[in-house]
Amino acid sequence: MLNSEIWILAGTAASLGLIHTVIGPDHYVPFIAMSRARRWSMAKTLTIAGLAGLGHVMGSIVLGFIGIAFGIAVSRLEGAEAARGGAAAWLMIGFGFAYFLWGLWRAGKGKHHHHIHAHAAGPPHEHEHSHVPDHIHLHAEDPVHEAEPARPAKANITPWILFTIFVFGPCEPLIPLIMYPAAKHSLGGVAIVAGVFGLVTIGTMLAIIGLSSWGVRSLRLGRLERYAHALAGGVIVLSGLAVRFLGL
Repeated sequence: MLNSEIWILAGTAASLGLIHTVIGPDHYVPFIAMSRARRWSMAKTLTIAGLAGLGHVMGSIVLGFIGIAFGIAVSRLEGAEAARGGAAAWLMIGFGFAYFLWGLWRAGKGKHHHHIHAHAAGPPHEHEHSHVPDHIHLHAEDPVHEAEPARPAKANITPWILFTIFVFGPCEPLIPLIMYPAAKHSLGGVAIVAGVFGLVTIGTMLAIIGLSSWGVRSLRLGRLERYAHALAGGVIVLSGLAVRFLGL
């Protein structure tokens, strides 16, 4: 039978899960930025964030159970978590910077300009367009364009990159929380504490991401719209820097 200490610890886990998520911009900023830039649906955004959050929590739970099984001291596990945190922050900075550069390149290709187009049927005309991959120049009287097959959709690896970064990211408060009931030889207590922390962490992530994405997607950037990807990359870099150097 579980004693009152476990339920007090579960309440502590819930509080720490909430605080840990809210003060950590890496838990939600990358998903909000990428959802706006890549125009993900709300369902897709929350699915990606939920899976990443699950990987984020499970990484620390697995590490905690390894520590329990092998009798590793809490201080050593916390050192491992700190190393994971540093790696995750640098991965996020690197990903954000790479995405920022790609966004600038894409914006350059997306700059609108004019061309003169000549056709066998009808007079030549001036046409404004960009060289982004989805540009298609169609004419109803041009059978060549009508016969062109649709381009296959390209695989999007961005969600998998975010998932990988989150698996590296630690849940620092979780290790000491689950080690205490383990020391009392209560596997049920370990499961309750870890479960409560995980549910609150993921639930808080989804709530913040859902509400913020709903608001951000309504923003109109005007001429800056073609820099949406670069802006998203820059925001992710700032988020990673805040985690790495401000300890958020």
